[in-house]
Amino acid sequence: MIQKYDFLVIGGGIAGMCYALSVANSGKGKVALVCKTTLDEANTAKAQGGVAAVTNLAVDNFEKHINDTMVAGDYISDLDAVKHVVCNAPKAINALVNWGVNFDKNNNGEYDLHREGGHSDFRILHHADDTGFEIQRGLMEAVRQNNNITVLENHYAVEIITQHHLGVQVTRRTNNIECFGAYILNPTTQKVDTFLSKVTLLATGGVGALYSTTSNPVIATGDGIAMAYRAKATVKDMEFVQFHPTVLYNPAETHPAFLITEAMRGYGAVLKLPNGNEFMHKYDERLSLAPRDIVARAIDHEMKIHGLDFVCLDLTHKDAEETKRHFPHIYQKCLSIGIDITKQFIPVCPSAHYMCGGIKVNKNGESSIHRLYAVGECSCTGLHGGNRLASNSLIEAAVYAQSAAEHTLNTIDNYNFNTLVPEWNDEGTLTNEEHVLITQCIREVGEIMSNYVGIVRSDLRLKRAWNRLDLLYEETEELFKRVTATKDICELRNMINVGYLITRQAIERKESRGLHFTVDYPKHAYDQR
Repeated sequence: MIQKYDFLVIGGGIAGMCYALSVANSGKGKVALVCKTTLDEANTAKAQGGVAAVTNLAVDNFEKHINDTMVAGDYISDLDAVKHVVCNAPKAINALVNWGVNFDKNNNGEYDLHREGGHSDFRILHHADDTGFEIQRGLMEAVRQNNNITVLENHYAVEIITQHHLGVQVTRRTNNIECFGAYILNPTTQKVDTFLSKVTLLATGGVGALYSTTSNPVIATGDGIAMAYRAKATVKDMEFVQFHPTVLYNPAETHPAFLITEAMRGYGAVLKLPNGNEFMHKYDERLSLAPRDIVARAIDHEMKIHGLDFVCLDLTHKDAEETKRHFPHIYQKCLSIGIDITKQFIPVCPSAHYMCGGIKVNKNGESSIHRLYAVGECSCTGLHGGNRLASNSLIEAAVYAQSAAEHTLNTIDNYNFNTLVPEWNDEGTLTNEEHVLITQCIREVGEIMSNYVGIVRSDLRLKRAWNRLDLLYEETEELFKRVTATKDICELRNMINVGYLITRQAIERKESRGLHFTVDYPKHAYDQR
């Protein structure tokens, strides 16, 4: 089955929905918003802390936000990209508010701003401790009310369509690769349909599900990055996987681990060992408010030298009622497992959280493949560099969605549908009866990535990961060719592809920098520039 949409948006978080809303009423054509699950399950909804933007010019300014971002990124960040996001952040906040998103305000009617690790000022807009959920709610309502947007839930993108599918040999040296749409699995028919588009935007989120412990939902399997890479797009900075320092240690839960927002440390929570001893003074003068890479490595080191499964956050010194008001969801979650955070320490440990690299894009959100854009966590704008500054991700998605929308609206009239694209060919394939193989392989990927490509790495660990992933790749590709396409085997295929990219680019970086710390090339243990 062939379907045609002028704008094809793959992914339903803040990036995909902001873009869809920005182009929907342009009169330039129809918009399809494709989600692999339901619209409310995007990773955006899991973000607790907030959105970073300079809104209080009486005490804050763009230069301070720019400098904080460069420092946190270990000076690998692209300065132009940083300026682009920081200077356009207030405009993006206004757009979110106009679409129905609410941010908390104080008694004076001004935004109630938080401060988080790595920030030199209070600039984090939030909605209690469920900011991502509020953003997702507001944007979902706006999208569902827009008659120009067709939402296709539980549809799974299998591959990006390029000249390769027209019989042309495409390599990484091929100039002018073009995207004509995507092959998408229909949940009703279980057939792969052909979606032709004039412009395609990937907003497929992150890669956390590659790791055995993650704050991400199970859907964060790196689909967009893998599809773009197979289509020969440039993928960059994949070695920089951010581990959130503090997720709730709760062995009874697997994916996703419950996030204890960075805003809690900004509020005054202190990192301690279970015996009550503080330890961050050994690693950074900013103590518990140091950037995430430093805090995550410090916690990892303390856990290893003391043989611990977790460390603790202590905010028992703060006013109990104020704590409940600021962090109602965290308070209730901890209470559900017998921890009163106003009286007891919160057990926490690091967990895979955010991908700083991804599909390389310019300031318009354009990838190296013509007519293919990428926005949000699946993209690499250059903003994050070696380490993402807290709460810069949601604002990056909103800003670049707007930039991509403006660019596509100015260029889409130059494009036509490519009607020569063939439909998906599954002739001769069989129904997969070996689901146990896929389940086991997914488990293996998680173990490989967590054990060998985690917070602290070495050449030996990375080489072992490479060899294990190579074997899984060969086995999975052979199975993929034999069976009809299903969501689970496509996700496994993507996870292996992305795991390979993370490992390969980690091997290529012969230094410790930002989130990439290797014992074979230590710049200096816990050095933060």
